[in-house]
Amino acid sequence: MTPVVSLRGASLAFGQRTLWEGLDLDINPGEFFAVLGPNGSGKTTFLKVLLGLQELSTGTAVLDGHPVERGSRRIGYVPQQKSFDPDTPLRARDLVALGVDGHRWGIRLGSAKVNRKVDELLELVGATDYAKVPVGQLSGGEQQRLRVAQALATDPKVLLCDEPLLSLDLQHQQGVSALINRQCRDADSAVVFVTHEINPIMDYVDRVLYLAGGKFRVGTPAEVMTTEVLSDLYDSRVEVIQANGRLIVVGLPDAATHHHLDAHSVAGEVG
Repeated sequence: MTPVVSLRGASLAFGQRTLWEGLDLDINPGEFFAVLGPNGSGKTTFLKVLLGLQELSTGTAVLDGHPVERGSRRIGYVPQQKSFDPDTPLRARDLVALGVDGHRWGIRLGSAKVNRKVDELLELVGATDYAKVPVGQLSGGEQQRLRVAQALATDPKVLLCDEPLLSLDLQHQQGVSALINRQCRDADSAVVFVTHEINPIMDYVDRVLYLAGGKFRVGTPAEVMTTEVLSDLYDSRVEVIQANGRLIVVGLPDAATHHHLDAHSVAGEVG
């Protein structure tokens, strides 16, 4: 299988601070790949490299056989959930349409073709019922479904997701995660999913890249999300416990407190 994302000897540093170095990584079509780590570890910056927005300090990054480039139509991008202003007049279908031909200038030509594509995307993400509703009147979960639809408009080889579940309740987390996984499995797109919490996507993840303290580990969740591996990454004792199908981390060092922690206990769900 030919990788759709390939990094060789990749390193990224800002001044004296190294986020990672010596990263050799292949991500295959149809693979659900999660990127984990505390804030400041370089998760979002990793996505920026693939988006062509951040140059590597050393090494190479290739996407679908081509050097990464800004604005590639081979990539779909789902950003963090940020609510629209309630008075935003843009309709749900208009937001999705921006993913179809928003890169073009001038008057829209072939509007019937665009409308058919928008209808297909709305149906795909279960948003047909509110297609004509202004986006500012929709819930966070409904808005995020539209962002997924917009990201899928180009039939991307790679779907990059930057904390797409933030601020969503459990039901909408499950719904959005399932949508993204379906694109991964049915359309054979690679998914690169940055998150602070692996539990909502645990059933979907094939492999994990865990970034922490300038180091990294790559492997299946069972290989990476262990007491031994996280203790090594953080240079401090960290306990990983499995309970009712969830991973719980106990004893994260102060440097990692940007993880999602339970404020009412000493245990933090992995993030």
